[in-house]
Amino acid sequence: MNTRTALAFALACSLPLIAACKRDANQPKPANGDYAVQTWVLPAEAGSMAPDLVLAPGERVLLSWINRREGRRTALQFASYTEQSGWQSQPRTIAVGNSLIANAADTPHLLATPDGALWAQWLQRQPDDAGGYDLVLARSRDGGMAWTQITRVNDDAQPVEHGFAALWADGADAAGIAWLDGRAQDGAAPAAGGHAGHAGHAGATQLRANRFDMSLNRGADAQLDARSCDCCQVAVAQTARGPLLAYRDRDADEVRDIATVRFENGAWSAPKPVHADGWKIDACPVAGPALAASGDTAVVAWYSEAGGTPMLRLARSPNSGDRFFDPVTVDTGAAVLGRAAVGIDADQVWVVWLREDAQGQALMLARYPLDLSKPLQKTQIAKLGARGLASGYPKLAVDAGGAWLVWTDVAAGGVAQLRGARIAR
Repeated sequence: MNTRTALAFALACSLPLIAACKRDANQPKPANGDYAVQTWVLPAEAGSMAPDLVLAPGERVLLSWINRREGRRTALQFASYTEQSGWQSQPRTIAVGNSLIANAADTPHLLATPDGALWAQWLQRQPDDAGGYDLVLARSRDGGMAWTQITRVNDDAQPVEHGFAALWADGADAAGIAWLDGRAQDGAAPAAGGHAGHAGHAGATQLRANRFDMSLNRGADAQLDARSCDCCQVAVAQTARGPLLAYRDRDADEVRDIATVRFENGAWSAPKPVHADGWKIDACPVAGPALAASGDTAVVAWYSEAGGTPMLRLARSPNSGDRFFDPVTVDTGAAVLGRAAVGIDADQVWVVWLREDAQGQALMLARYPLDLSKPLQKTQIAKLGARGLASGYPKLAVDAGGAWLVWTDVAAGGVAQLRGARIAR
């Protein structure tokens, strides 16, 4: 296990100094077919971190973030953007309070359902301060001006960790949600200070899922996997056959490879491995997969150190996750951090990830044809100044015109700041 993996066990929530890549939007587009990087100015004020980025009906892009300036209460905020009109309003606040947990790896999520409602999910510290935290959900019917009273997603009140959620639309007016649940563990790790307690978990973390209707009435919990990795992100994508989840599994021998489950015809499938990497590691690497889908085609990107070599892998399924072809290696070597995001459009697959060498970290982008046969483009988006996992996780959203990308920076005085880019021809 290399030094960067060890740093995952004590994840910090501070953000690094990132030099945002800026390009004049009026420059001629490259003749070789490459996409150009243009600055996308974001409305998040100084002190913002933990972004989420999703597409919504009406060609909208939704951006959420946590603002945690010193001396102020923590706030979860969001804003809506269209390419024609820009940012449609000032940032709106979803939740505020010191019980709202800010974590660079376990970020809140936004969702827009076809009925026009917005949904938000985040982590809330339990009131008895016993060290656990809950996963909570709220819904807005008026574009985010007002939000319902929060609903706890996990149906237990044990002082353990519940988080790393994935959120998706379930029909026109309901939401599905999957998460990692620590109720079977023997005690909780402290909620403060990231996820330092994961290496000592004595029980098994479960992957669970449920459905909430427009009134936030819950369905019946489904246990999808009784033993998953403790603190690796869960990803979701809508396929032609239903929502597909990707997550890092964990077997009795501490092999932690990527697996998928799919909801189809009213039931969840059994877990299936994406690829038998055989990465054996005794504690959580904080390195979940990224997932995207279009019709029956699904693509998953993930980090692995199988064989002792850090690498970022990318694999495609032609049948909504029934099986995946052998992966291609996007990047390999000691500099690879992973922390990937992935997207797909009608012609290509997009993937972003982080590297780190003696000069610091770099945010990278690659495009592949749908068959993943060879890279169409590889480019550096931004140079980062931080080390380890403090830089958080970039977010990517792909539409017909290209891609939207959000990452984190640190302004003068060490104050966190979000940065963005539009990647288009």
